[in-house]
Amino acid sequence: MNDAPETSRPTRTPHHHRRRRFGRLGSGLATAAALVGLLTSLTGGAQAADNPYERGPAPTTASIEAARGPYAVSQTSVSRLAVSGFGGGTVYYPTSTADGTFGAVAVSPGFTAYQSSIAWLGPRLASQGFVVFTIDTLTTSDQPDSRGTQLLAALDYLVERSSVRSRIDAGRLGVMGHSMGGGGTLEAAKSRPSLQAAIPLTGWNLDKTWPEITTPTLVIGADGDTIAPVATHSEPFYASLPSSTDRAYVELRGATHFTPNSSNTTIAKYSISWLKRFIDNDTRYEQFLCPLPAVSLTIAESRGNCPHTS
Repeated sequence: MNDAPETSRPTRTPHHHRRRRFGRLGSGLATAAALVGLLTSLTGGAQAADNPYERGPAPTTASIEAARGPYAVSQTSVSRLAVSGFGGGTVYYPTSTADGTFGAVAVSPGFTAYQSSIAWLGPRLASQGFVVFTIDTLTTSDQPDSRGTQLLAALDYLVERSSVRSRIDAGRLGVMGHSMGGGGTLEAAKSRPSLQAAIPLTGWNLDKTWPEITTPTLVIGADGDTIAPVATHSEPFYASLPSSTDRAYVELRGATHFTPNSSNTTIAKYSISWLKRFIDNDTRYEQFLCPLPAVSLTIAESRGNCPHTS
């Protein structure tokens, strides 16, 4: 005998009704899954299209401050007798071709200096996923306008004639330089607006204004520079760049004109981030550039336009 009300008893659904409900539910789930798959595919494709040149693992502060990045590096010497328009140099490049082509950067030394003075930048930048050409100039007394022309000649050689030309994306090029080579970097960016990045390191140039430059430019100065004092070189260089150009200024603390001639973590960290952000269009590196670097034991001052527009 059971006095429980009828509503407490389980209700049995006929088998054919259960099959219909399950069929409708299964059909709905399948449709939803298909939509999710389609959206995932479209989103992934859009992200890939936005950053087709993204190279290497997701960056961290540790990875961009490290002495070497994720790529093994090879190098080849280029004799000055085998080229025209500059003095030869050394090409550093990622050994593996598994990731396709890379952006390329030419780097010029300063007045009276040889490529050995900026050689540390070669493997350090190349190990992060760039082809890097540290060059000698035609003479050690070449002025900034000549060094700018030579940087462009070196890039042209890289993409047209060098043994690593098949590893380079000819549309993703940048320039760097120290002292008069830094002044040459500004000259090169002025002459060739298609460049994707420019980084003058404690740059020197009699021309203080650069309103013509549209290439994203990172100016690095040194607070103790007595040869190219920031007040008469790096600061007016930066200030004269058009506000519509992606630009930044980092002043090294406790540094001299010759600080870029030896391995320097702060220079490397922000140079890598700038080159990645603008040559590779890799927005994963924006986090190291914006917000602007804070004043610290190694940075006396920073300026720039954030967020970046390119």
